[in-house]
Amino acid sequence: MTFKDRINDVETRINDACIRSGRSREDVHVVAVTKYVSLEMTAEVLNQGLIHVGENRWQNAEEKWNALGNQGVWHFIGHLQTNKVKDIIDKFHYIHSLDRLSLAQTLESKAKSLGLVVQVFVQVNISGEDSKYGLSPEKVASFLEEIKGFTHIKVIGLMTMAPFEGHPEDTRPIFRALRELRDELNRQSLTSEPITELSMGMSNDFEVAIEEGSTWVRLGSILVGKEEG
Repeated sequence: MTFKDRINDVETRINDACIRSGRSREDVHVVAVTKYVSLEMTAEVLNQGLIHVGENRWQNAEEKWNALGNQGVWHFIGHLQTNKVKDIIDKFHYIHSLDRLSLAQTLESKAKSLGLVVQVFVQVNISGEDSKYGLSPEKVASFLEEIKGFTHIKVIGLMTMAPFEGHPEDTRPIFRALRELRDELNRQSLTSEPITELSMGMSNDFEVAIEEGSTWVRLGSILVGKEEG
């Protein structure tokens, strides 16, 4: 299957998931996860009109960003160490992995010094797996209260990762729980503006995530492949 074939296949599956759930296709955005592919393949992703690209480590993204950073919209989707904030804060349009106060404080400080407002997703460990980063669901409200006065980071959404399941349908409770948490947080008015975005769903389970309200799916192997380790 060629790259164009994969794009078309994913697009069909997203459309079908939107139809099944009564959603508009325009409400779902695709982040092409380029962390496992070369600079050349990342350039091809952008050439094919996939404007959102996702990277999870600056050391892997640096060469690509230096060559292609003026193209597309860049998403930092991996665990972010506080000492790496200075490298990525003025290069990535979205950060999907805000998971602790110390990181929020560093982001706020660096963004303020640069005159930026950074759009972030709070990462939530819905599944409770020890191997995953993220706040436990019951701690998100108090976390949002702690950072409510920060003016240089804007919480636009929540992010989670579901366990890899042989049957994608088994991930549905995870995605539903994140959507319900977002809705409950909005009822509490914990942010200056409502939280609208949900970053959830990957190659194995994106259709179920869309059916449960995902607005950003992060697609790597199914879309761009893994040409490079």
